[in-house]
Formats: sequence, structure tokens, C-alpha cells
Amino acid sequence: MRSKLAAGNWKMNGTQEALSELAAMADAAKGAAEVLICPPATLLASAAGRDANIAIGGQDCHANASGAHTGDISAPMLADAGATHVILGHSERRQDHEESDALVREKTAAAWQAGLTVVLCLGESLEQRENGETLDVIAAQLNKSTPDGATGETLVIAYEPIWAIGTGKIPTTEQIGEVHDFLRAELNTRFGAEIGNAIRLLYGGSVKPGNAAEIFAVPNVDGALVGGASLKAADFTPIIEALNASG
Repeated sequence: MRSKLAAGNWKMNGTQEALSELAAMADAAKGAAEVLICPPATLLASAAGRDANIAIGGQDCHANASGAHTGDISAPMLADAGATHVILGHSERRQDHEESDALVREKTAAAWQAGLTVVLCLGESLEQRENGETLDVIAAQLNKSTPDGATGETLVIAYEPIWAIGTGKIPTTEQIGEVHDFLRAELNTRFGAEIGNAIRLLYGGSVKPGNAAEIFAVPNVDGALVGGASLKAADFTPIIEALNASG
């Protein structure tokens, strides 16, 4: 049975003071669901190891292990700082930094080489959704961004419709279910049922305490990748608790 995962992406937010939020999340993190926080790189080493029940991850990594890449951070550096996971392919990286599926694939391979679990983000734009292209877009991103050799231990997929990230808008549970069922089928086809069924599928995009339980009741939703609501324990703890209660 797949374990549930509540993942928080702090994005470009937080200083040392913000790490007190981890202690406030500690009790909820003792439940059945796994908890992952991905703070900015400046906080990784300070955050790692603060609580055995809260895993720490990076928000991006370079495709190379080292080199003349000013301002970048490599997968081995993340691991050295105490990270166990890394978010890759987030729509903000794909859009703001023009990251292609091919580059995301290279980064994923680099992260695996460093022993990191990848939380791979996929999602369609509002225009693509309205044009009925959602499943085609998701299939292309999944196939082109994911290297061969994925396992349930090395890969987590996060479906984040671009139009729902930070907007307060959210797909219906039927729309979420359609994409997650499609992803499960695609993973089973490519990697076989044993591996395909072991890879966790997260939903991300305006997940809040008020809608978390409804989202977690959707089949093939194994948790969430949460943005703004993960910055404060008062917001993220109810989401973790909803996931713990989802069975």
C-alpha cells in the first residue's frame, strides 16, 4: 500500500526564524502520512534533522554535479545539506526559467544519481484545459520528463494545474480524479503495474485546510504538494491531519 505524503513548497519565502514552524508541525507529522518540507536552499542545512518525522527537500537542482554554474545548486550539494527529496519541473521553473521537459529529465536523472527522491511536477495551462488538451499535455510532460528506471522510492508525481497555483481556483474532484486515474494508467503502462502502482500521485494547486479532506477522498490522490498554506503550521497542520485521516 502506498504511503501518503504531505509536501510543502516554501518557494522563495522564509528566513531562520521561519524554522520554528517545523516544531509546531511536529505532532501532526507523527501520523501515518509522511511530511516533507522544501524550504529555500539557505535553510536546508538548518532544517535538516530538526525533526525525524519531517523530511527536508530542495526546490530545484542543476543537471550537473558540479561546475561553472554561478548561483545554481547541484543534487549532491542538496544531499550533503541533508535533503532527501527535490522538487523538479515546477511550472514556475518551466515558465520563468524556460525549462524544457528534456532539461527536467536530465535534472531528474542527476537527482537520482545523488540518492534523492524526485517530486516531479506536471500541469496544464488554463488555455490548454479549455481546449481539451489536458491529458495530452500531461502525457507528454510525464513521458518526456521522466527517465527510465523510476521506482516508488525514487519518484513522486505532483499534478499541479498551472491555473490553480496560488489563484484560489481549483479543479473539481472529478477533474482531479480524471487526471490522477490517467497518470496511474500511464505509469502502469510504462513501468509495469508493480512499479506504476507504487509511485505516489500528489495534487497541488490552492490546497487549503477547507478543501483538503475532499481532495484526499479522490481515488489515486496520495497526498498534496502545498505552496502558501505550508508556510505556517496553523495552515499546514490541518492539511496533514486531513491526510492522516484519509486512510
